[in-house]
Amino acid sequence: MAFKRDSWLVKGVLIVAVAAFVAVPILFAFNGRTSSRGADTPPVQTAADETTKLQGTIDGYKAVLEREPDNQTALAGIIEAKIKLGDLEGSVEPLERLAALNPDTPEYSILLAQTKQQLKDLEGAAQIYRQVLTKNPGNVPALEGLVALLVSQERSEAAVGLLRDTLNTADQTNELSPGSVDKLSVKLLLGQVYVEQEKYDDALKMYDEAIADAKAASPTQPDFRPTLAKGLVLQEQGDETAAKALFDEALAMTPTQYKDGVKKLISEKTAPAATAEGANGGVEVPTKGGEAGTTEPGSNPEDAGTPPAE
Repeated sequence: MAFKRDSWLVKGVLIVAVAAFVAVPILFAFNGRTSSRGADTPPVQTAADETTKLQGTIDGYKAVLEREPDNQTALAGIIEAKIKLGDLEGSVEPLERLAALNPDTPEYSILLAQTKQQLKDLEGAAQIYRQVLTKNPGNVPALEGLVALLVSQERSEAAVGLLRDTLNTADQTNELSPGSVDKLSVKLLLGQVYVEQEKYDDALKMYDEAIADAKAASPTQPDFRPTLAKGLVLQEQGDETAAKALFDEALAMTPTQYKDGVKKLISEKTAPAATAEGANGGVEVPTKGGEAGTTEPGSNPEDAGTPPAE
């Protein structure tokens, strides 16, 4: 299984940390792949036509690769078509080639690891995540992927050790390559593992450290994530008064582009029916504007959720 407790940190709080990861065009195809064909099944003829069209696209790109084996546009095109066809296994080989052609672009390797993880090749996925982290010890998507994999294998202590080691060597790593390790994001992820283990005191201590780090790094506009994370833990523990104060503080610090998503997360965790509604699989926080359930631009979303001035 993946993270418990609705994976609220990985999906919600760390949204800012992983925003750059989804910038690689090919990832949009991966993240947007259709996994619920039963919900909106097209007419049989239309589905068959689409399959034929995608297969034709694949054949065309394969012809290009026969002439130019390293043509990255063709490789990406095959991967996108394979994913749309639901053929994850067929996307592995071109993904491996893309990753090999772009050793300094970890996003391709991470996408390959995610694909292997989907295909239950957990050892293969872990190996790729570790290869990425050897070159880029602070790569947040790779850390998230490997930590989630370890937790799913009931190896939470190994996940804690990985994150602790990353923090212990962060200063040295950042001296050699400034900005390589985002210690705040690593602490947030470590806090989530503690929540997974129900070690709430350890989680709260980690979030307090992250809050102090955020304020030290930017006194006028601290990172909102650790404050929000601490509020979510206190909310789970039933301390609604303290949680609300932290939610208001986090909202005041949240950049405009993330405010609607944070409001939605808070409202879902604090609504009276949240427990019953959450039983079907957890919180879904939009990663970009315009998703169902978000406030439309121009509808004055700030009025309802902006904390009152003290």
